[in-house]
Amino acid sequence: MSTGGWNPNFKNTDPLNVPQQYGKLRKRNTITHDFDQASSAEITISQESNGQLLEASKLLRQGVQQQQAGDLTAAIETLEASLVLFQAVGNSPKQEQVLSLLALIAYTVGDYQKTIFYCQQCLCLMGETSDLSVRIQVLSHLGNAYRHLNDYDKAIEFLDESLKITQQQQDKRSQVAALNNLGLVYKAIGNFEQAINYQEQSLAIVQELQDHWGEEQVLKNLGNAWYALDDYPKAIAYYEQCVILSRSLNNLRSAVLVLKNLGNACYALGDYTKAIIYHEERLQIARELQDKRSEEQSLGSLGVACEALGDYKKAITYHEQRLFLAQAMKDVRNQEQALASLRIACYVLGDYAKAMQYQTISQ
Repeated sequence: MSTGGWNPNFKNTDPLNVPQQYGKLRKRNTITHDFDQASSAEITISQESNGQLLEASKLLRQGVQQQQAGDLTAAIETLEASLVLFQAVGNSPKQEQVLSLLALIAYTVGDYQKTIFYCQQCLCLMGETSDLSVRIQVLSHLGNAYRHLNDYDKAIEFLDESLKITQQQQDKRSQVAALNNLGLVYKAIGNFEQAINYQEQSLAIVQELQDHWGEEQVLKNLGNAWYALDDYPKAIAYYEQCVILSRSLNNLRSAVLVLKNLGNACYALGDYTKAIIYHEERLQIARELQDKRSEEQSLGSLGVACEALGDYKKAITYHEQRLFLAQAMKDVRNQEQALASLRIACYVLGDYAKAMQYQTISQ
């Protein structure tokens, strides 16, 4: 496996571009490995007798704290400074840990080329005595990055290798991640049977571990896989479990995403009443979160579902709310869609004057 060359005089001349709104960064259904500060940032006093090593260790701890606090720009700067010092004193294990954390940050901000760069440097340092937990993390980051770059063969190669090590080490938490992420790759290439197989294995382990955050993610991914196969009953079963978990974890942003698919799946099955229930629940949460885009989408979906039930008066109420919101957002495309829906609903009800009024507005 080619890992690229290690530059012994590391200097990052191509810094990460970190968006300002860290809270909106998304992992795109991937399960990533969090950095273990307790095991990786601790160095004994005897090891820190060297002044450079002492400073490098201090910077590593600081970088971990900044990463965990979401201050990614500062974390990158701090960690790269610690990397240079660990390199100067020839401490390879600590270099590997820093590079793995830098790769995680790069993946978090969506810089997949930089993720690969850090991982390749890390793998080149590794020998037979290297920490296998760090190797698992690096292989996982590589596989996930290559998936986003649509290089699925490499993604499978690295994630397969990660899975084998997790199984050898009986590291169940890492197995959950490897199985889930392999499922995402196979879903991306259209092999839904294999994707579901991996994610069902992942679900069994994560439920055994009683890791509800991981379970929520795997349930969502299984729902997505069955949804892609147009098997809406199975998709609904997983999505419903996921929403219950999302609410118990107070992970409302995840619930907003899943409720959209739940409503759409029920609509596809012709269960318009249930579709309305889920879209109304999504609307309520979207308003609570002040998520205008999800609110606008929910109003549109509710209007369509009410029309399917023949309740055009209620449909008009939702379409009007969508129109006002789209106007406030200065969203011309959705304004036009809302006006078109309003004209149709008014025509069906025989309210031609109102229909003409909406026609005039659209002009």
